Amino acid sequence: MQFPKDFLWGGAIAANQIEGAYNSDGKGLSVQDVTPRGWRERPTETPTSDNMKLEAIDFYHRYKEDIRLFAEMGFKVFRLSIAWSRIFPNGDEHTPNEAGLAFYDDLFDECHKYGIEPLVTLSHYETPLHLSKEYDGWRNRELIGFFEHYARTVFLRYKGKVKYWLTFNEINSIAHTPLLSGGIYTPKEELTEQDLYQAIHHELVASARVVKACHDILPDAQIGCMILGMPVYPLTPQPEDVMKALQTERENYYFSDIQVRGYYPSYSKRLLKEKGIELVITPEDIGDLKHTVDFVSFSYYMSTCESSNPDHKGGEGNIIGGVPNPYLEASEWGWQIDPVGLRFYLNTLYDRYQKPVFIVENGLGAVDELITLPDGTKTVLDDYRIAYLNDHLVQVGEAIKDGVPIMGYTAWGCIDLVSFTTAELKKRYGFIYVDRHDDGSGTFKRFKKKSFSWYKEVIASNGTSLK
Repeated sequence: MQFPKDFLWGGAIAANQIEGAYNSDGKGLSVQDVTPRGWRERPTETPTSDNMKLEAIDFYHRYKEDIRLFAEMGFKVFRLSIAWSRIFPNGDEHTPNEAGLAFYDDLFDECHKYGIEPLVTLSHYETPLHLSKEYDGWRNRELIGFFEHYARTVFLRYKGKVKYWLTFNEINSIAHTPLLSGGIYTPKEELTEQDLYQAIHHELVASARVVKACHDILPDAQIGCMILGMPVYPLTPQPEDVMKALQTERENYYFSDIQVRGYYPSYSKRLLKEKGIELVITPEDIGDLKHTVDFVSFSYYMSTCESSNPDHKGGEGNIIGGVPNPYLEASEWGWQIDPVGLRFYLNTLYDRYQKPVFIVENGLGAVDELITLPDGTKTVLDDYRIAYLNDHLVQVGEAIKDGVPIMGYTAWGCIDLVSFTTAELKKRYGFIYVDRHDDGSGTFKRFKKKSFSWYKEVIASNGTSLK
């Protein structure tokens, strides 16, 4: 299994899940600071002590140690996000927070010290809380301008330091978690589909404007979209099941179709009409949307099935619904494991868009046990994680043989972090164990898991060590 010579091996995190220091150096509050129990819960009025994200794993103060460990594994790229509220504490200011800008300056410099390219997500579920409460997030068209101003600020500041950018993380997730994905403070059960799809339109216009800004300010950089990738299979060959799977897939492709092609797809007319939605789209919006991304990136954790039979109920585990696949096993959190689905999805995306693709999230969340070996070394024997990642990377290699141009692979949660879906630390993904626990205890010390050495060998061999 030989990967391209310039393949970008690395890992991925999000600021709100690792940085901590939620109120340090002028940072404002984000929606994450008032959602202590995961993506399905309503926010609290103020930050509470049971919110593990407030301290997370203290990456803000320990990033040099962590990046050194990433370099030891051989990372070529490190995907991270900028916390919007570190740069503009409320989100609508004109003048940025210098301390926030300086932090990421130092962070990027540390990456380059080891030859690691930063891959930066501009908005990773981190809408400033002020924009959420005062403007109702992306329901308000004014956020387009605020986001463009933020993006232009960091493009100018980090010119020459960052050449890979993403606009919105898992932009299609706004349909499932409008608060954390779209900053929409209105409770989900009160949100009309008209307002939701108008908010989606505002995000898509903002994304396109930021793509143009990136191309203008950073002509040597590349900027991509990022979608929650989940191939949808029909549960049976029954034509109605096949059609149901197609319709569900289109609800996800709706986002990337616009970001990659530059216009609303033909099927969207019926989708919106049957929902009774009439979008406010200005002539300027139509022109803005024509500024399309350079590559398509995505997260991949699972596939799902669809059935036209209403008696077939969805499973609890898979993030965005569907019917469980009877042929697949599942993780401890009920996420169905489908390595071949990754190859299928890579081929499908390239067939659809003819643009380079980038796997920027993939990994296994599990309960890890830190043990002490006879020589006194503390580690985690996470053979289950090695098996999961090996099987998925083998399928990435097959997709490369299929002719898919894949830019790279960043394993999600390369160091243990706070889970987005459950806000737990016990759901661990990393190659590096962090001594930090859901009850707030722990020393924050870092320990290499068995998978650390395994991934180091995969990178060093450029994939030839995969089995």
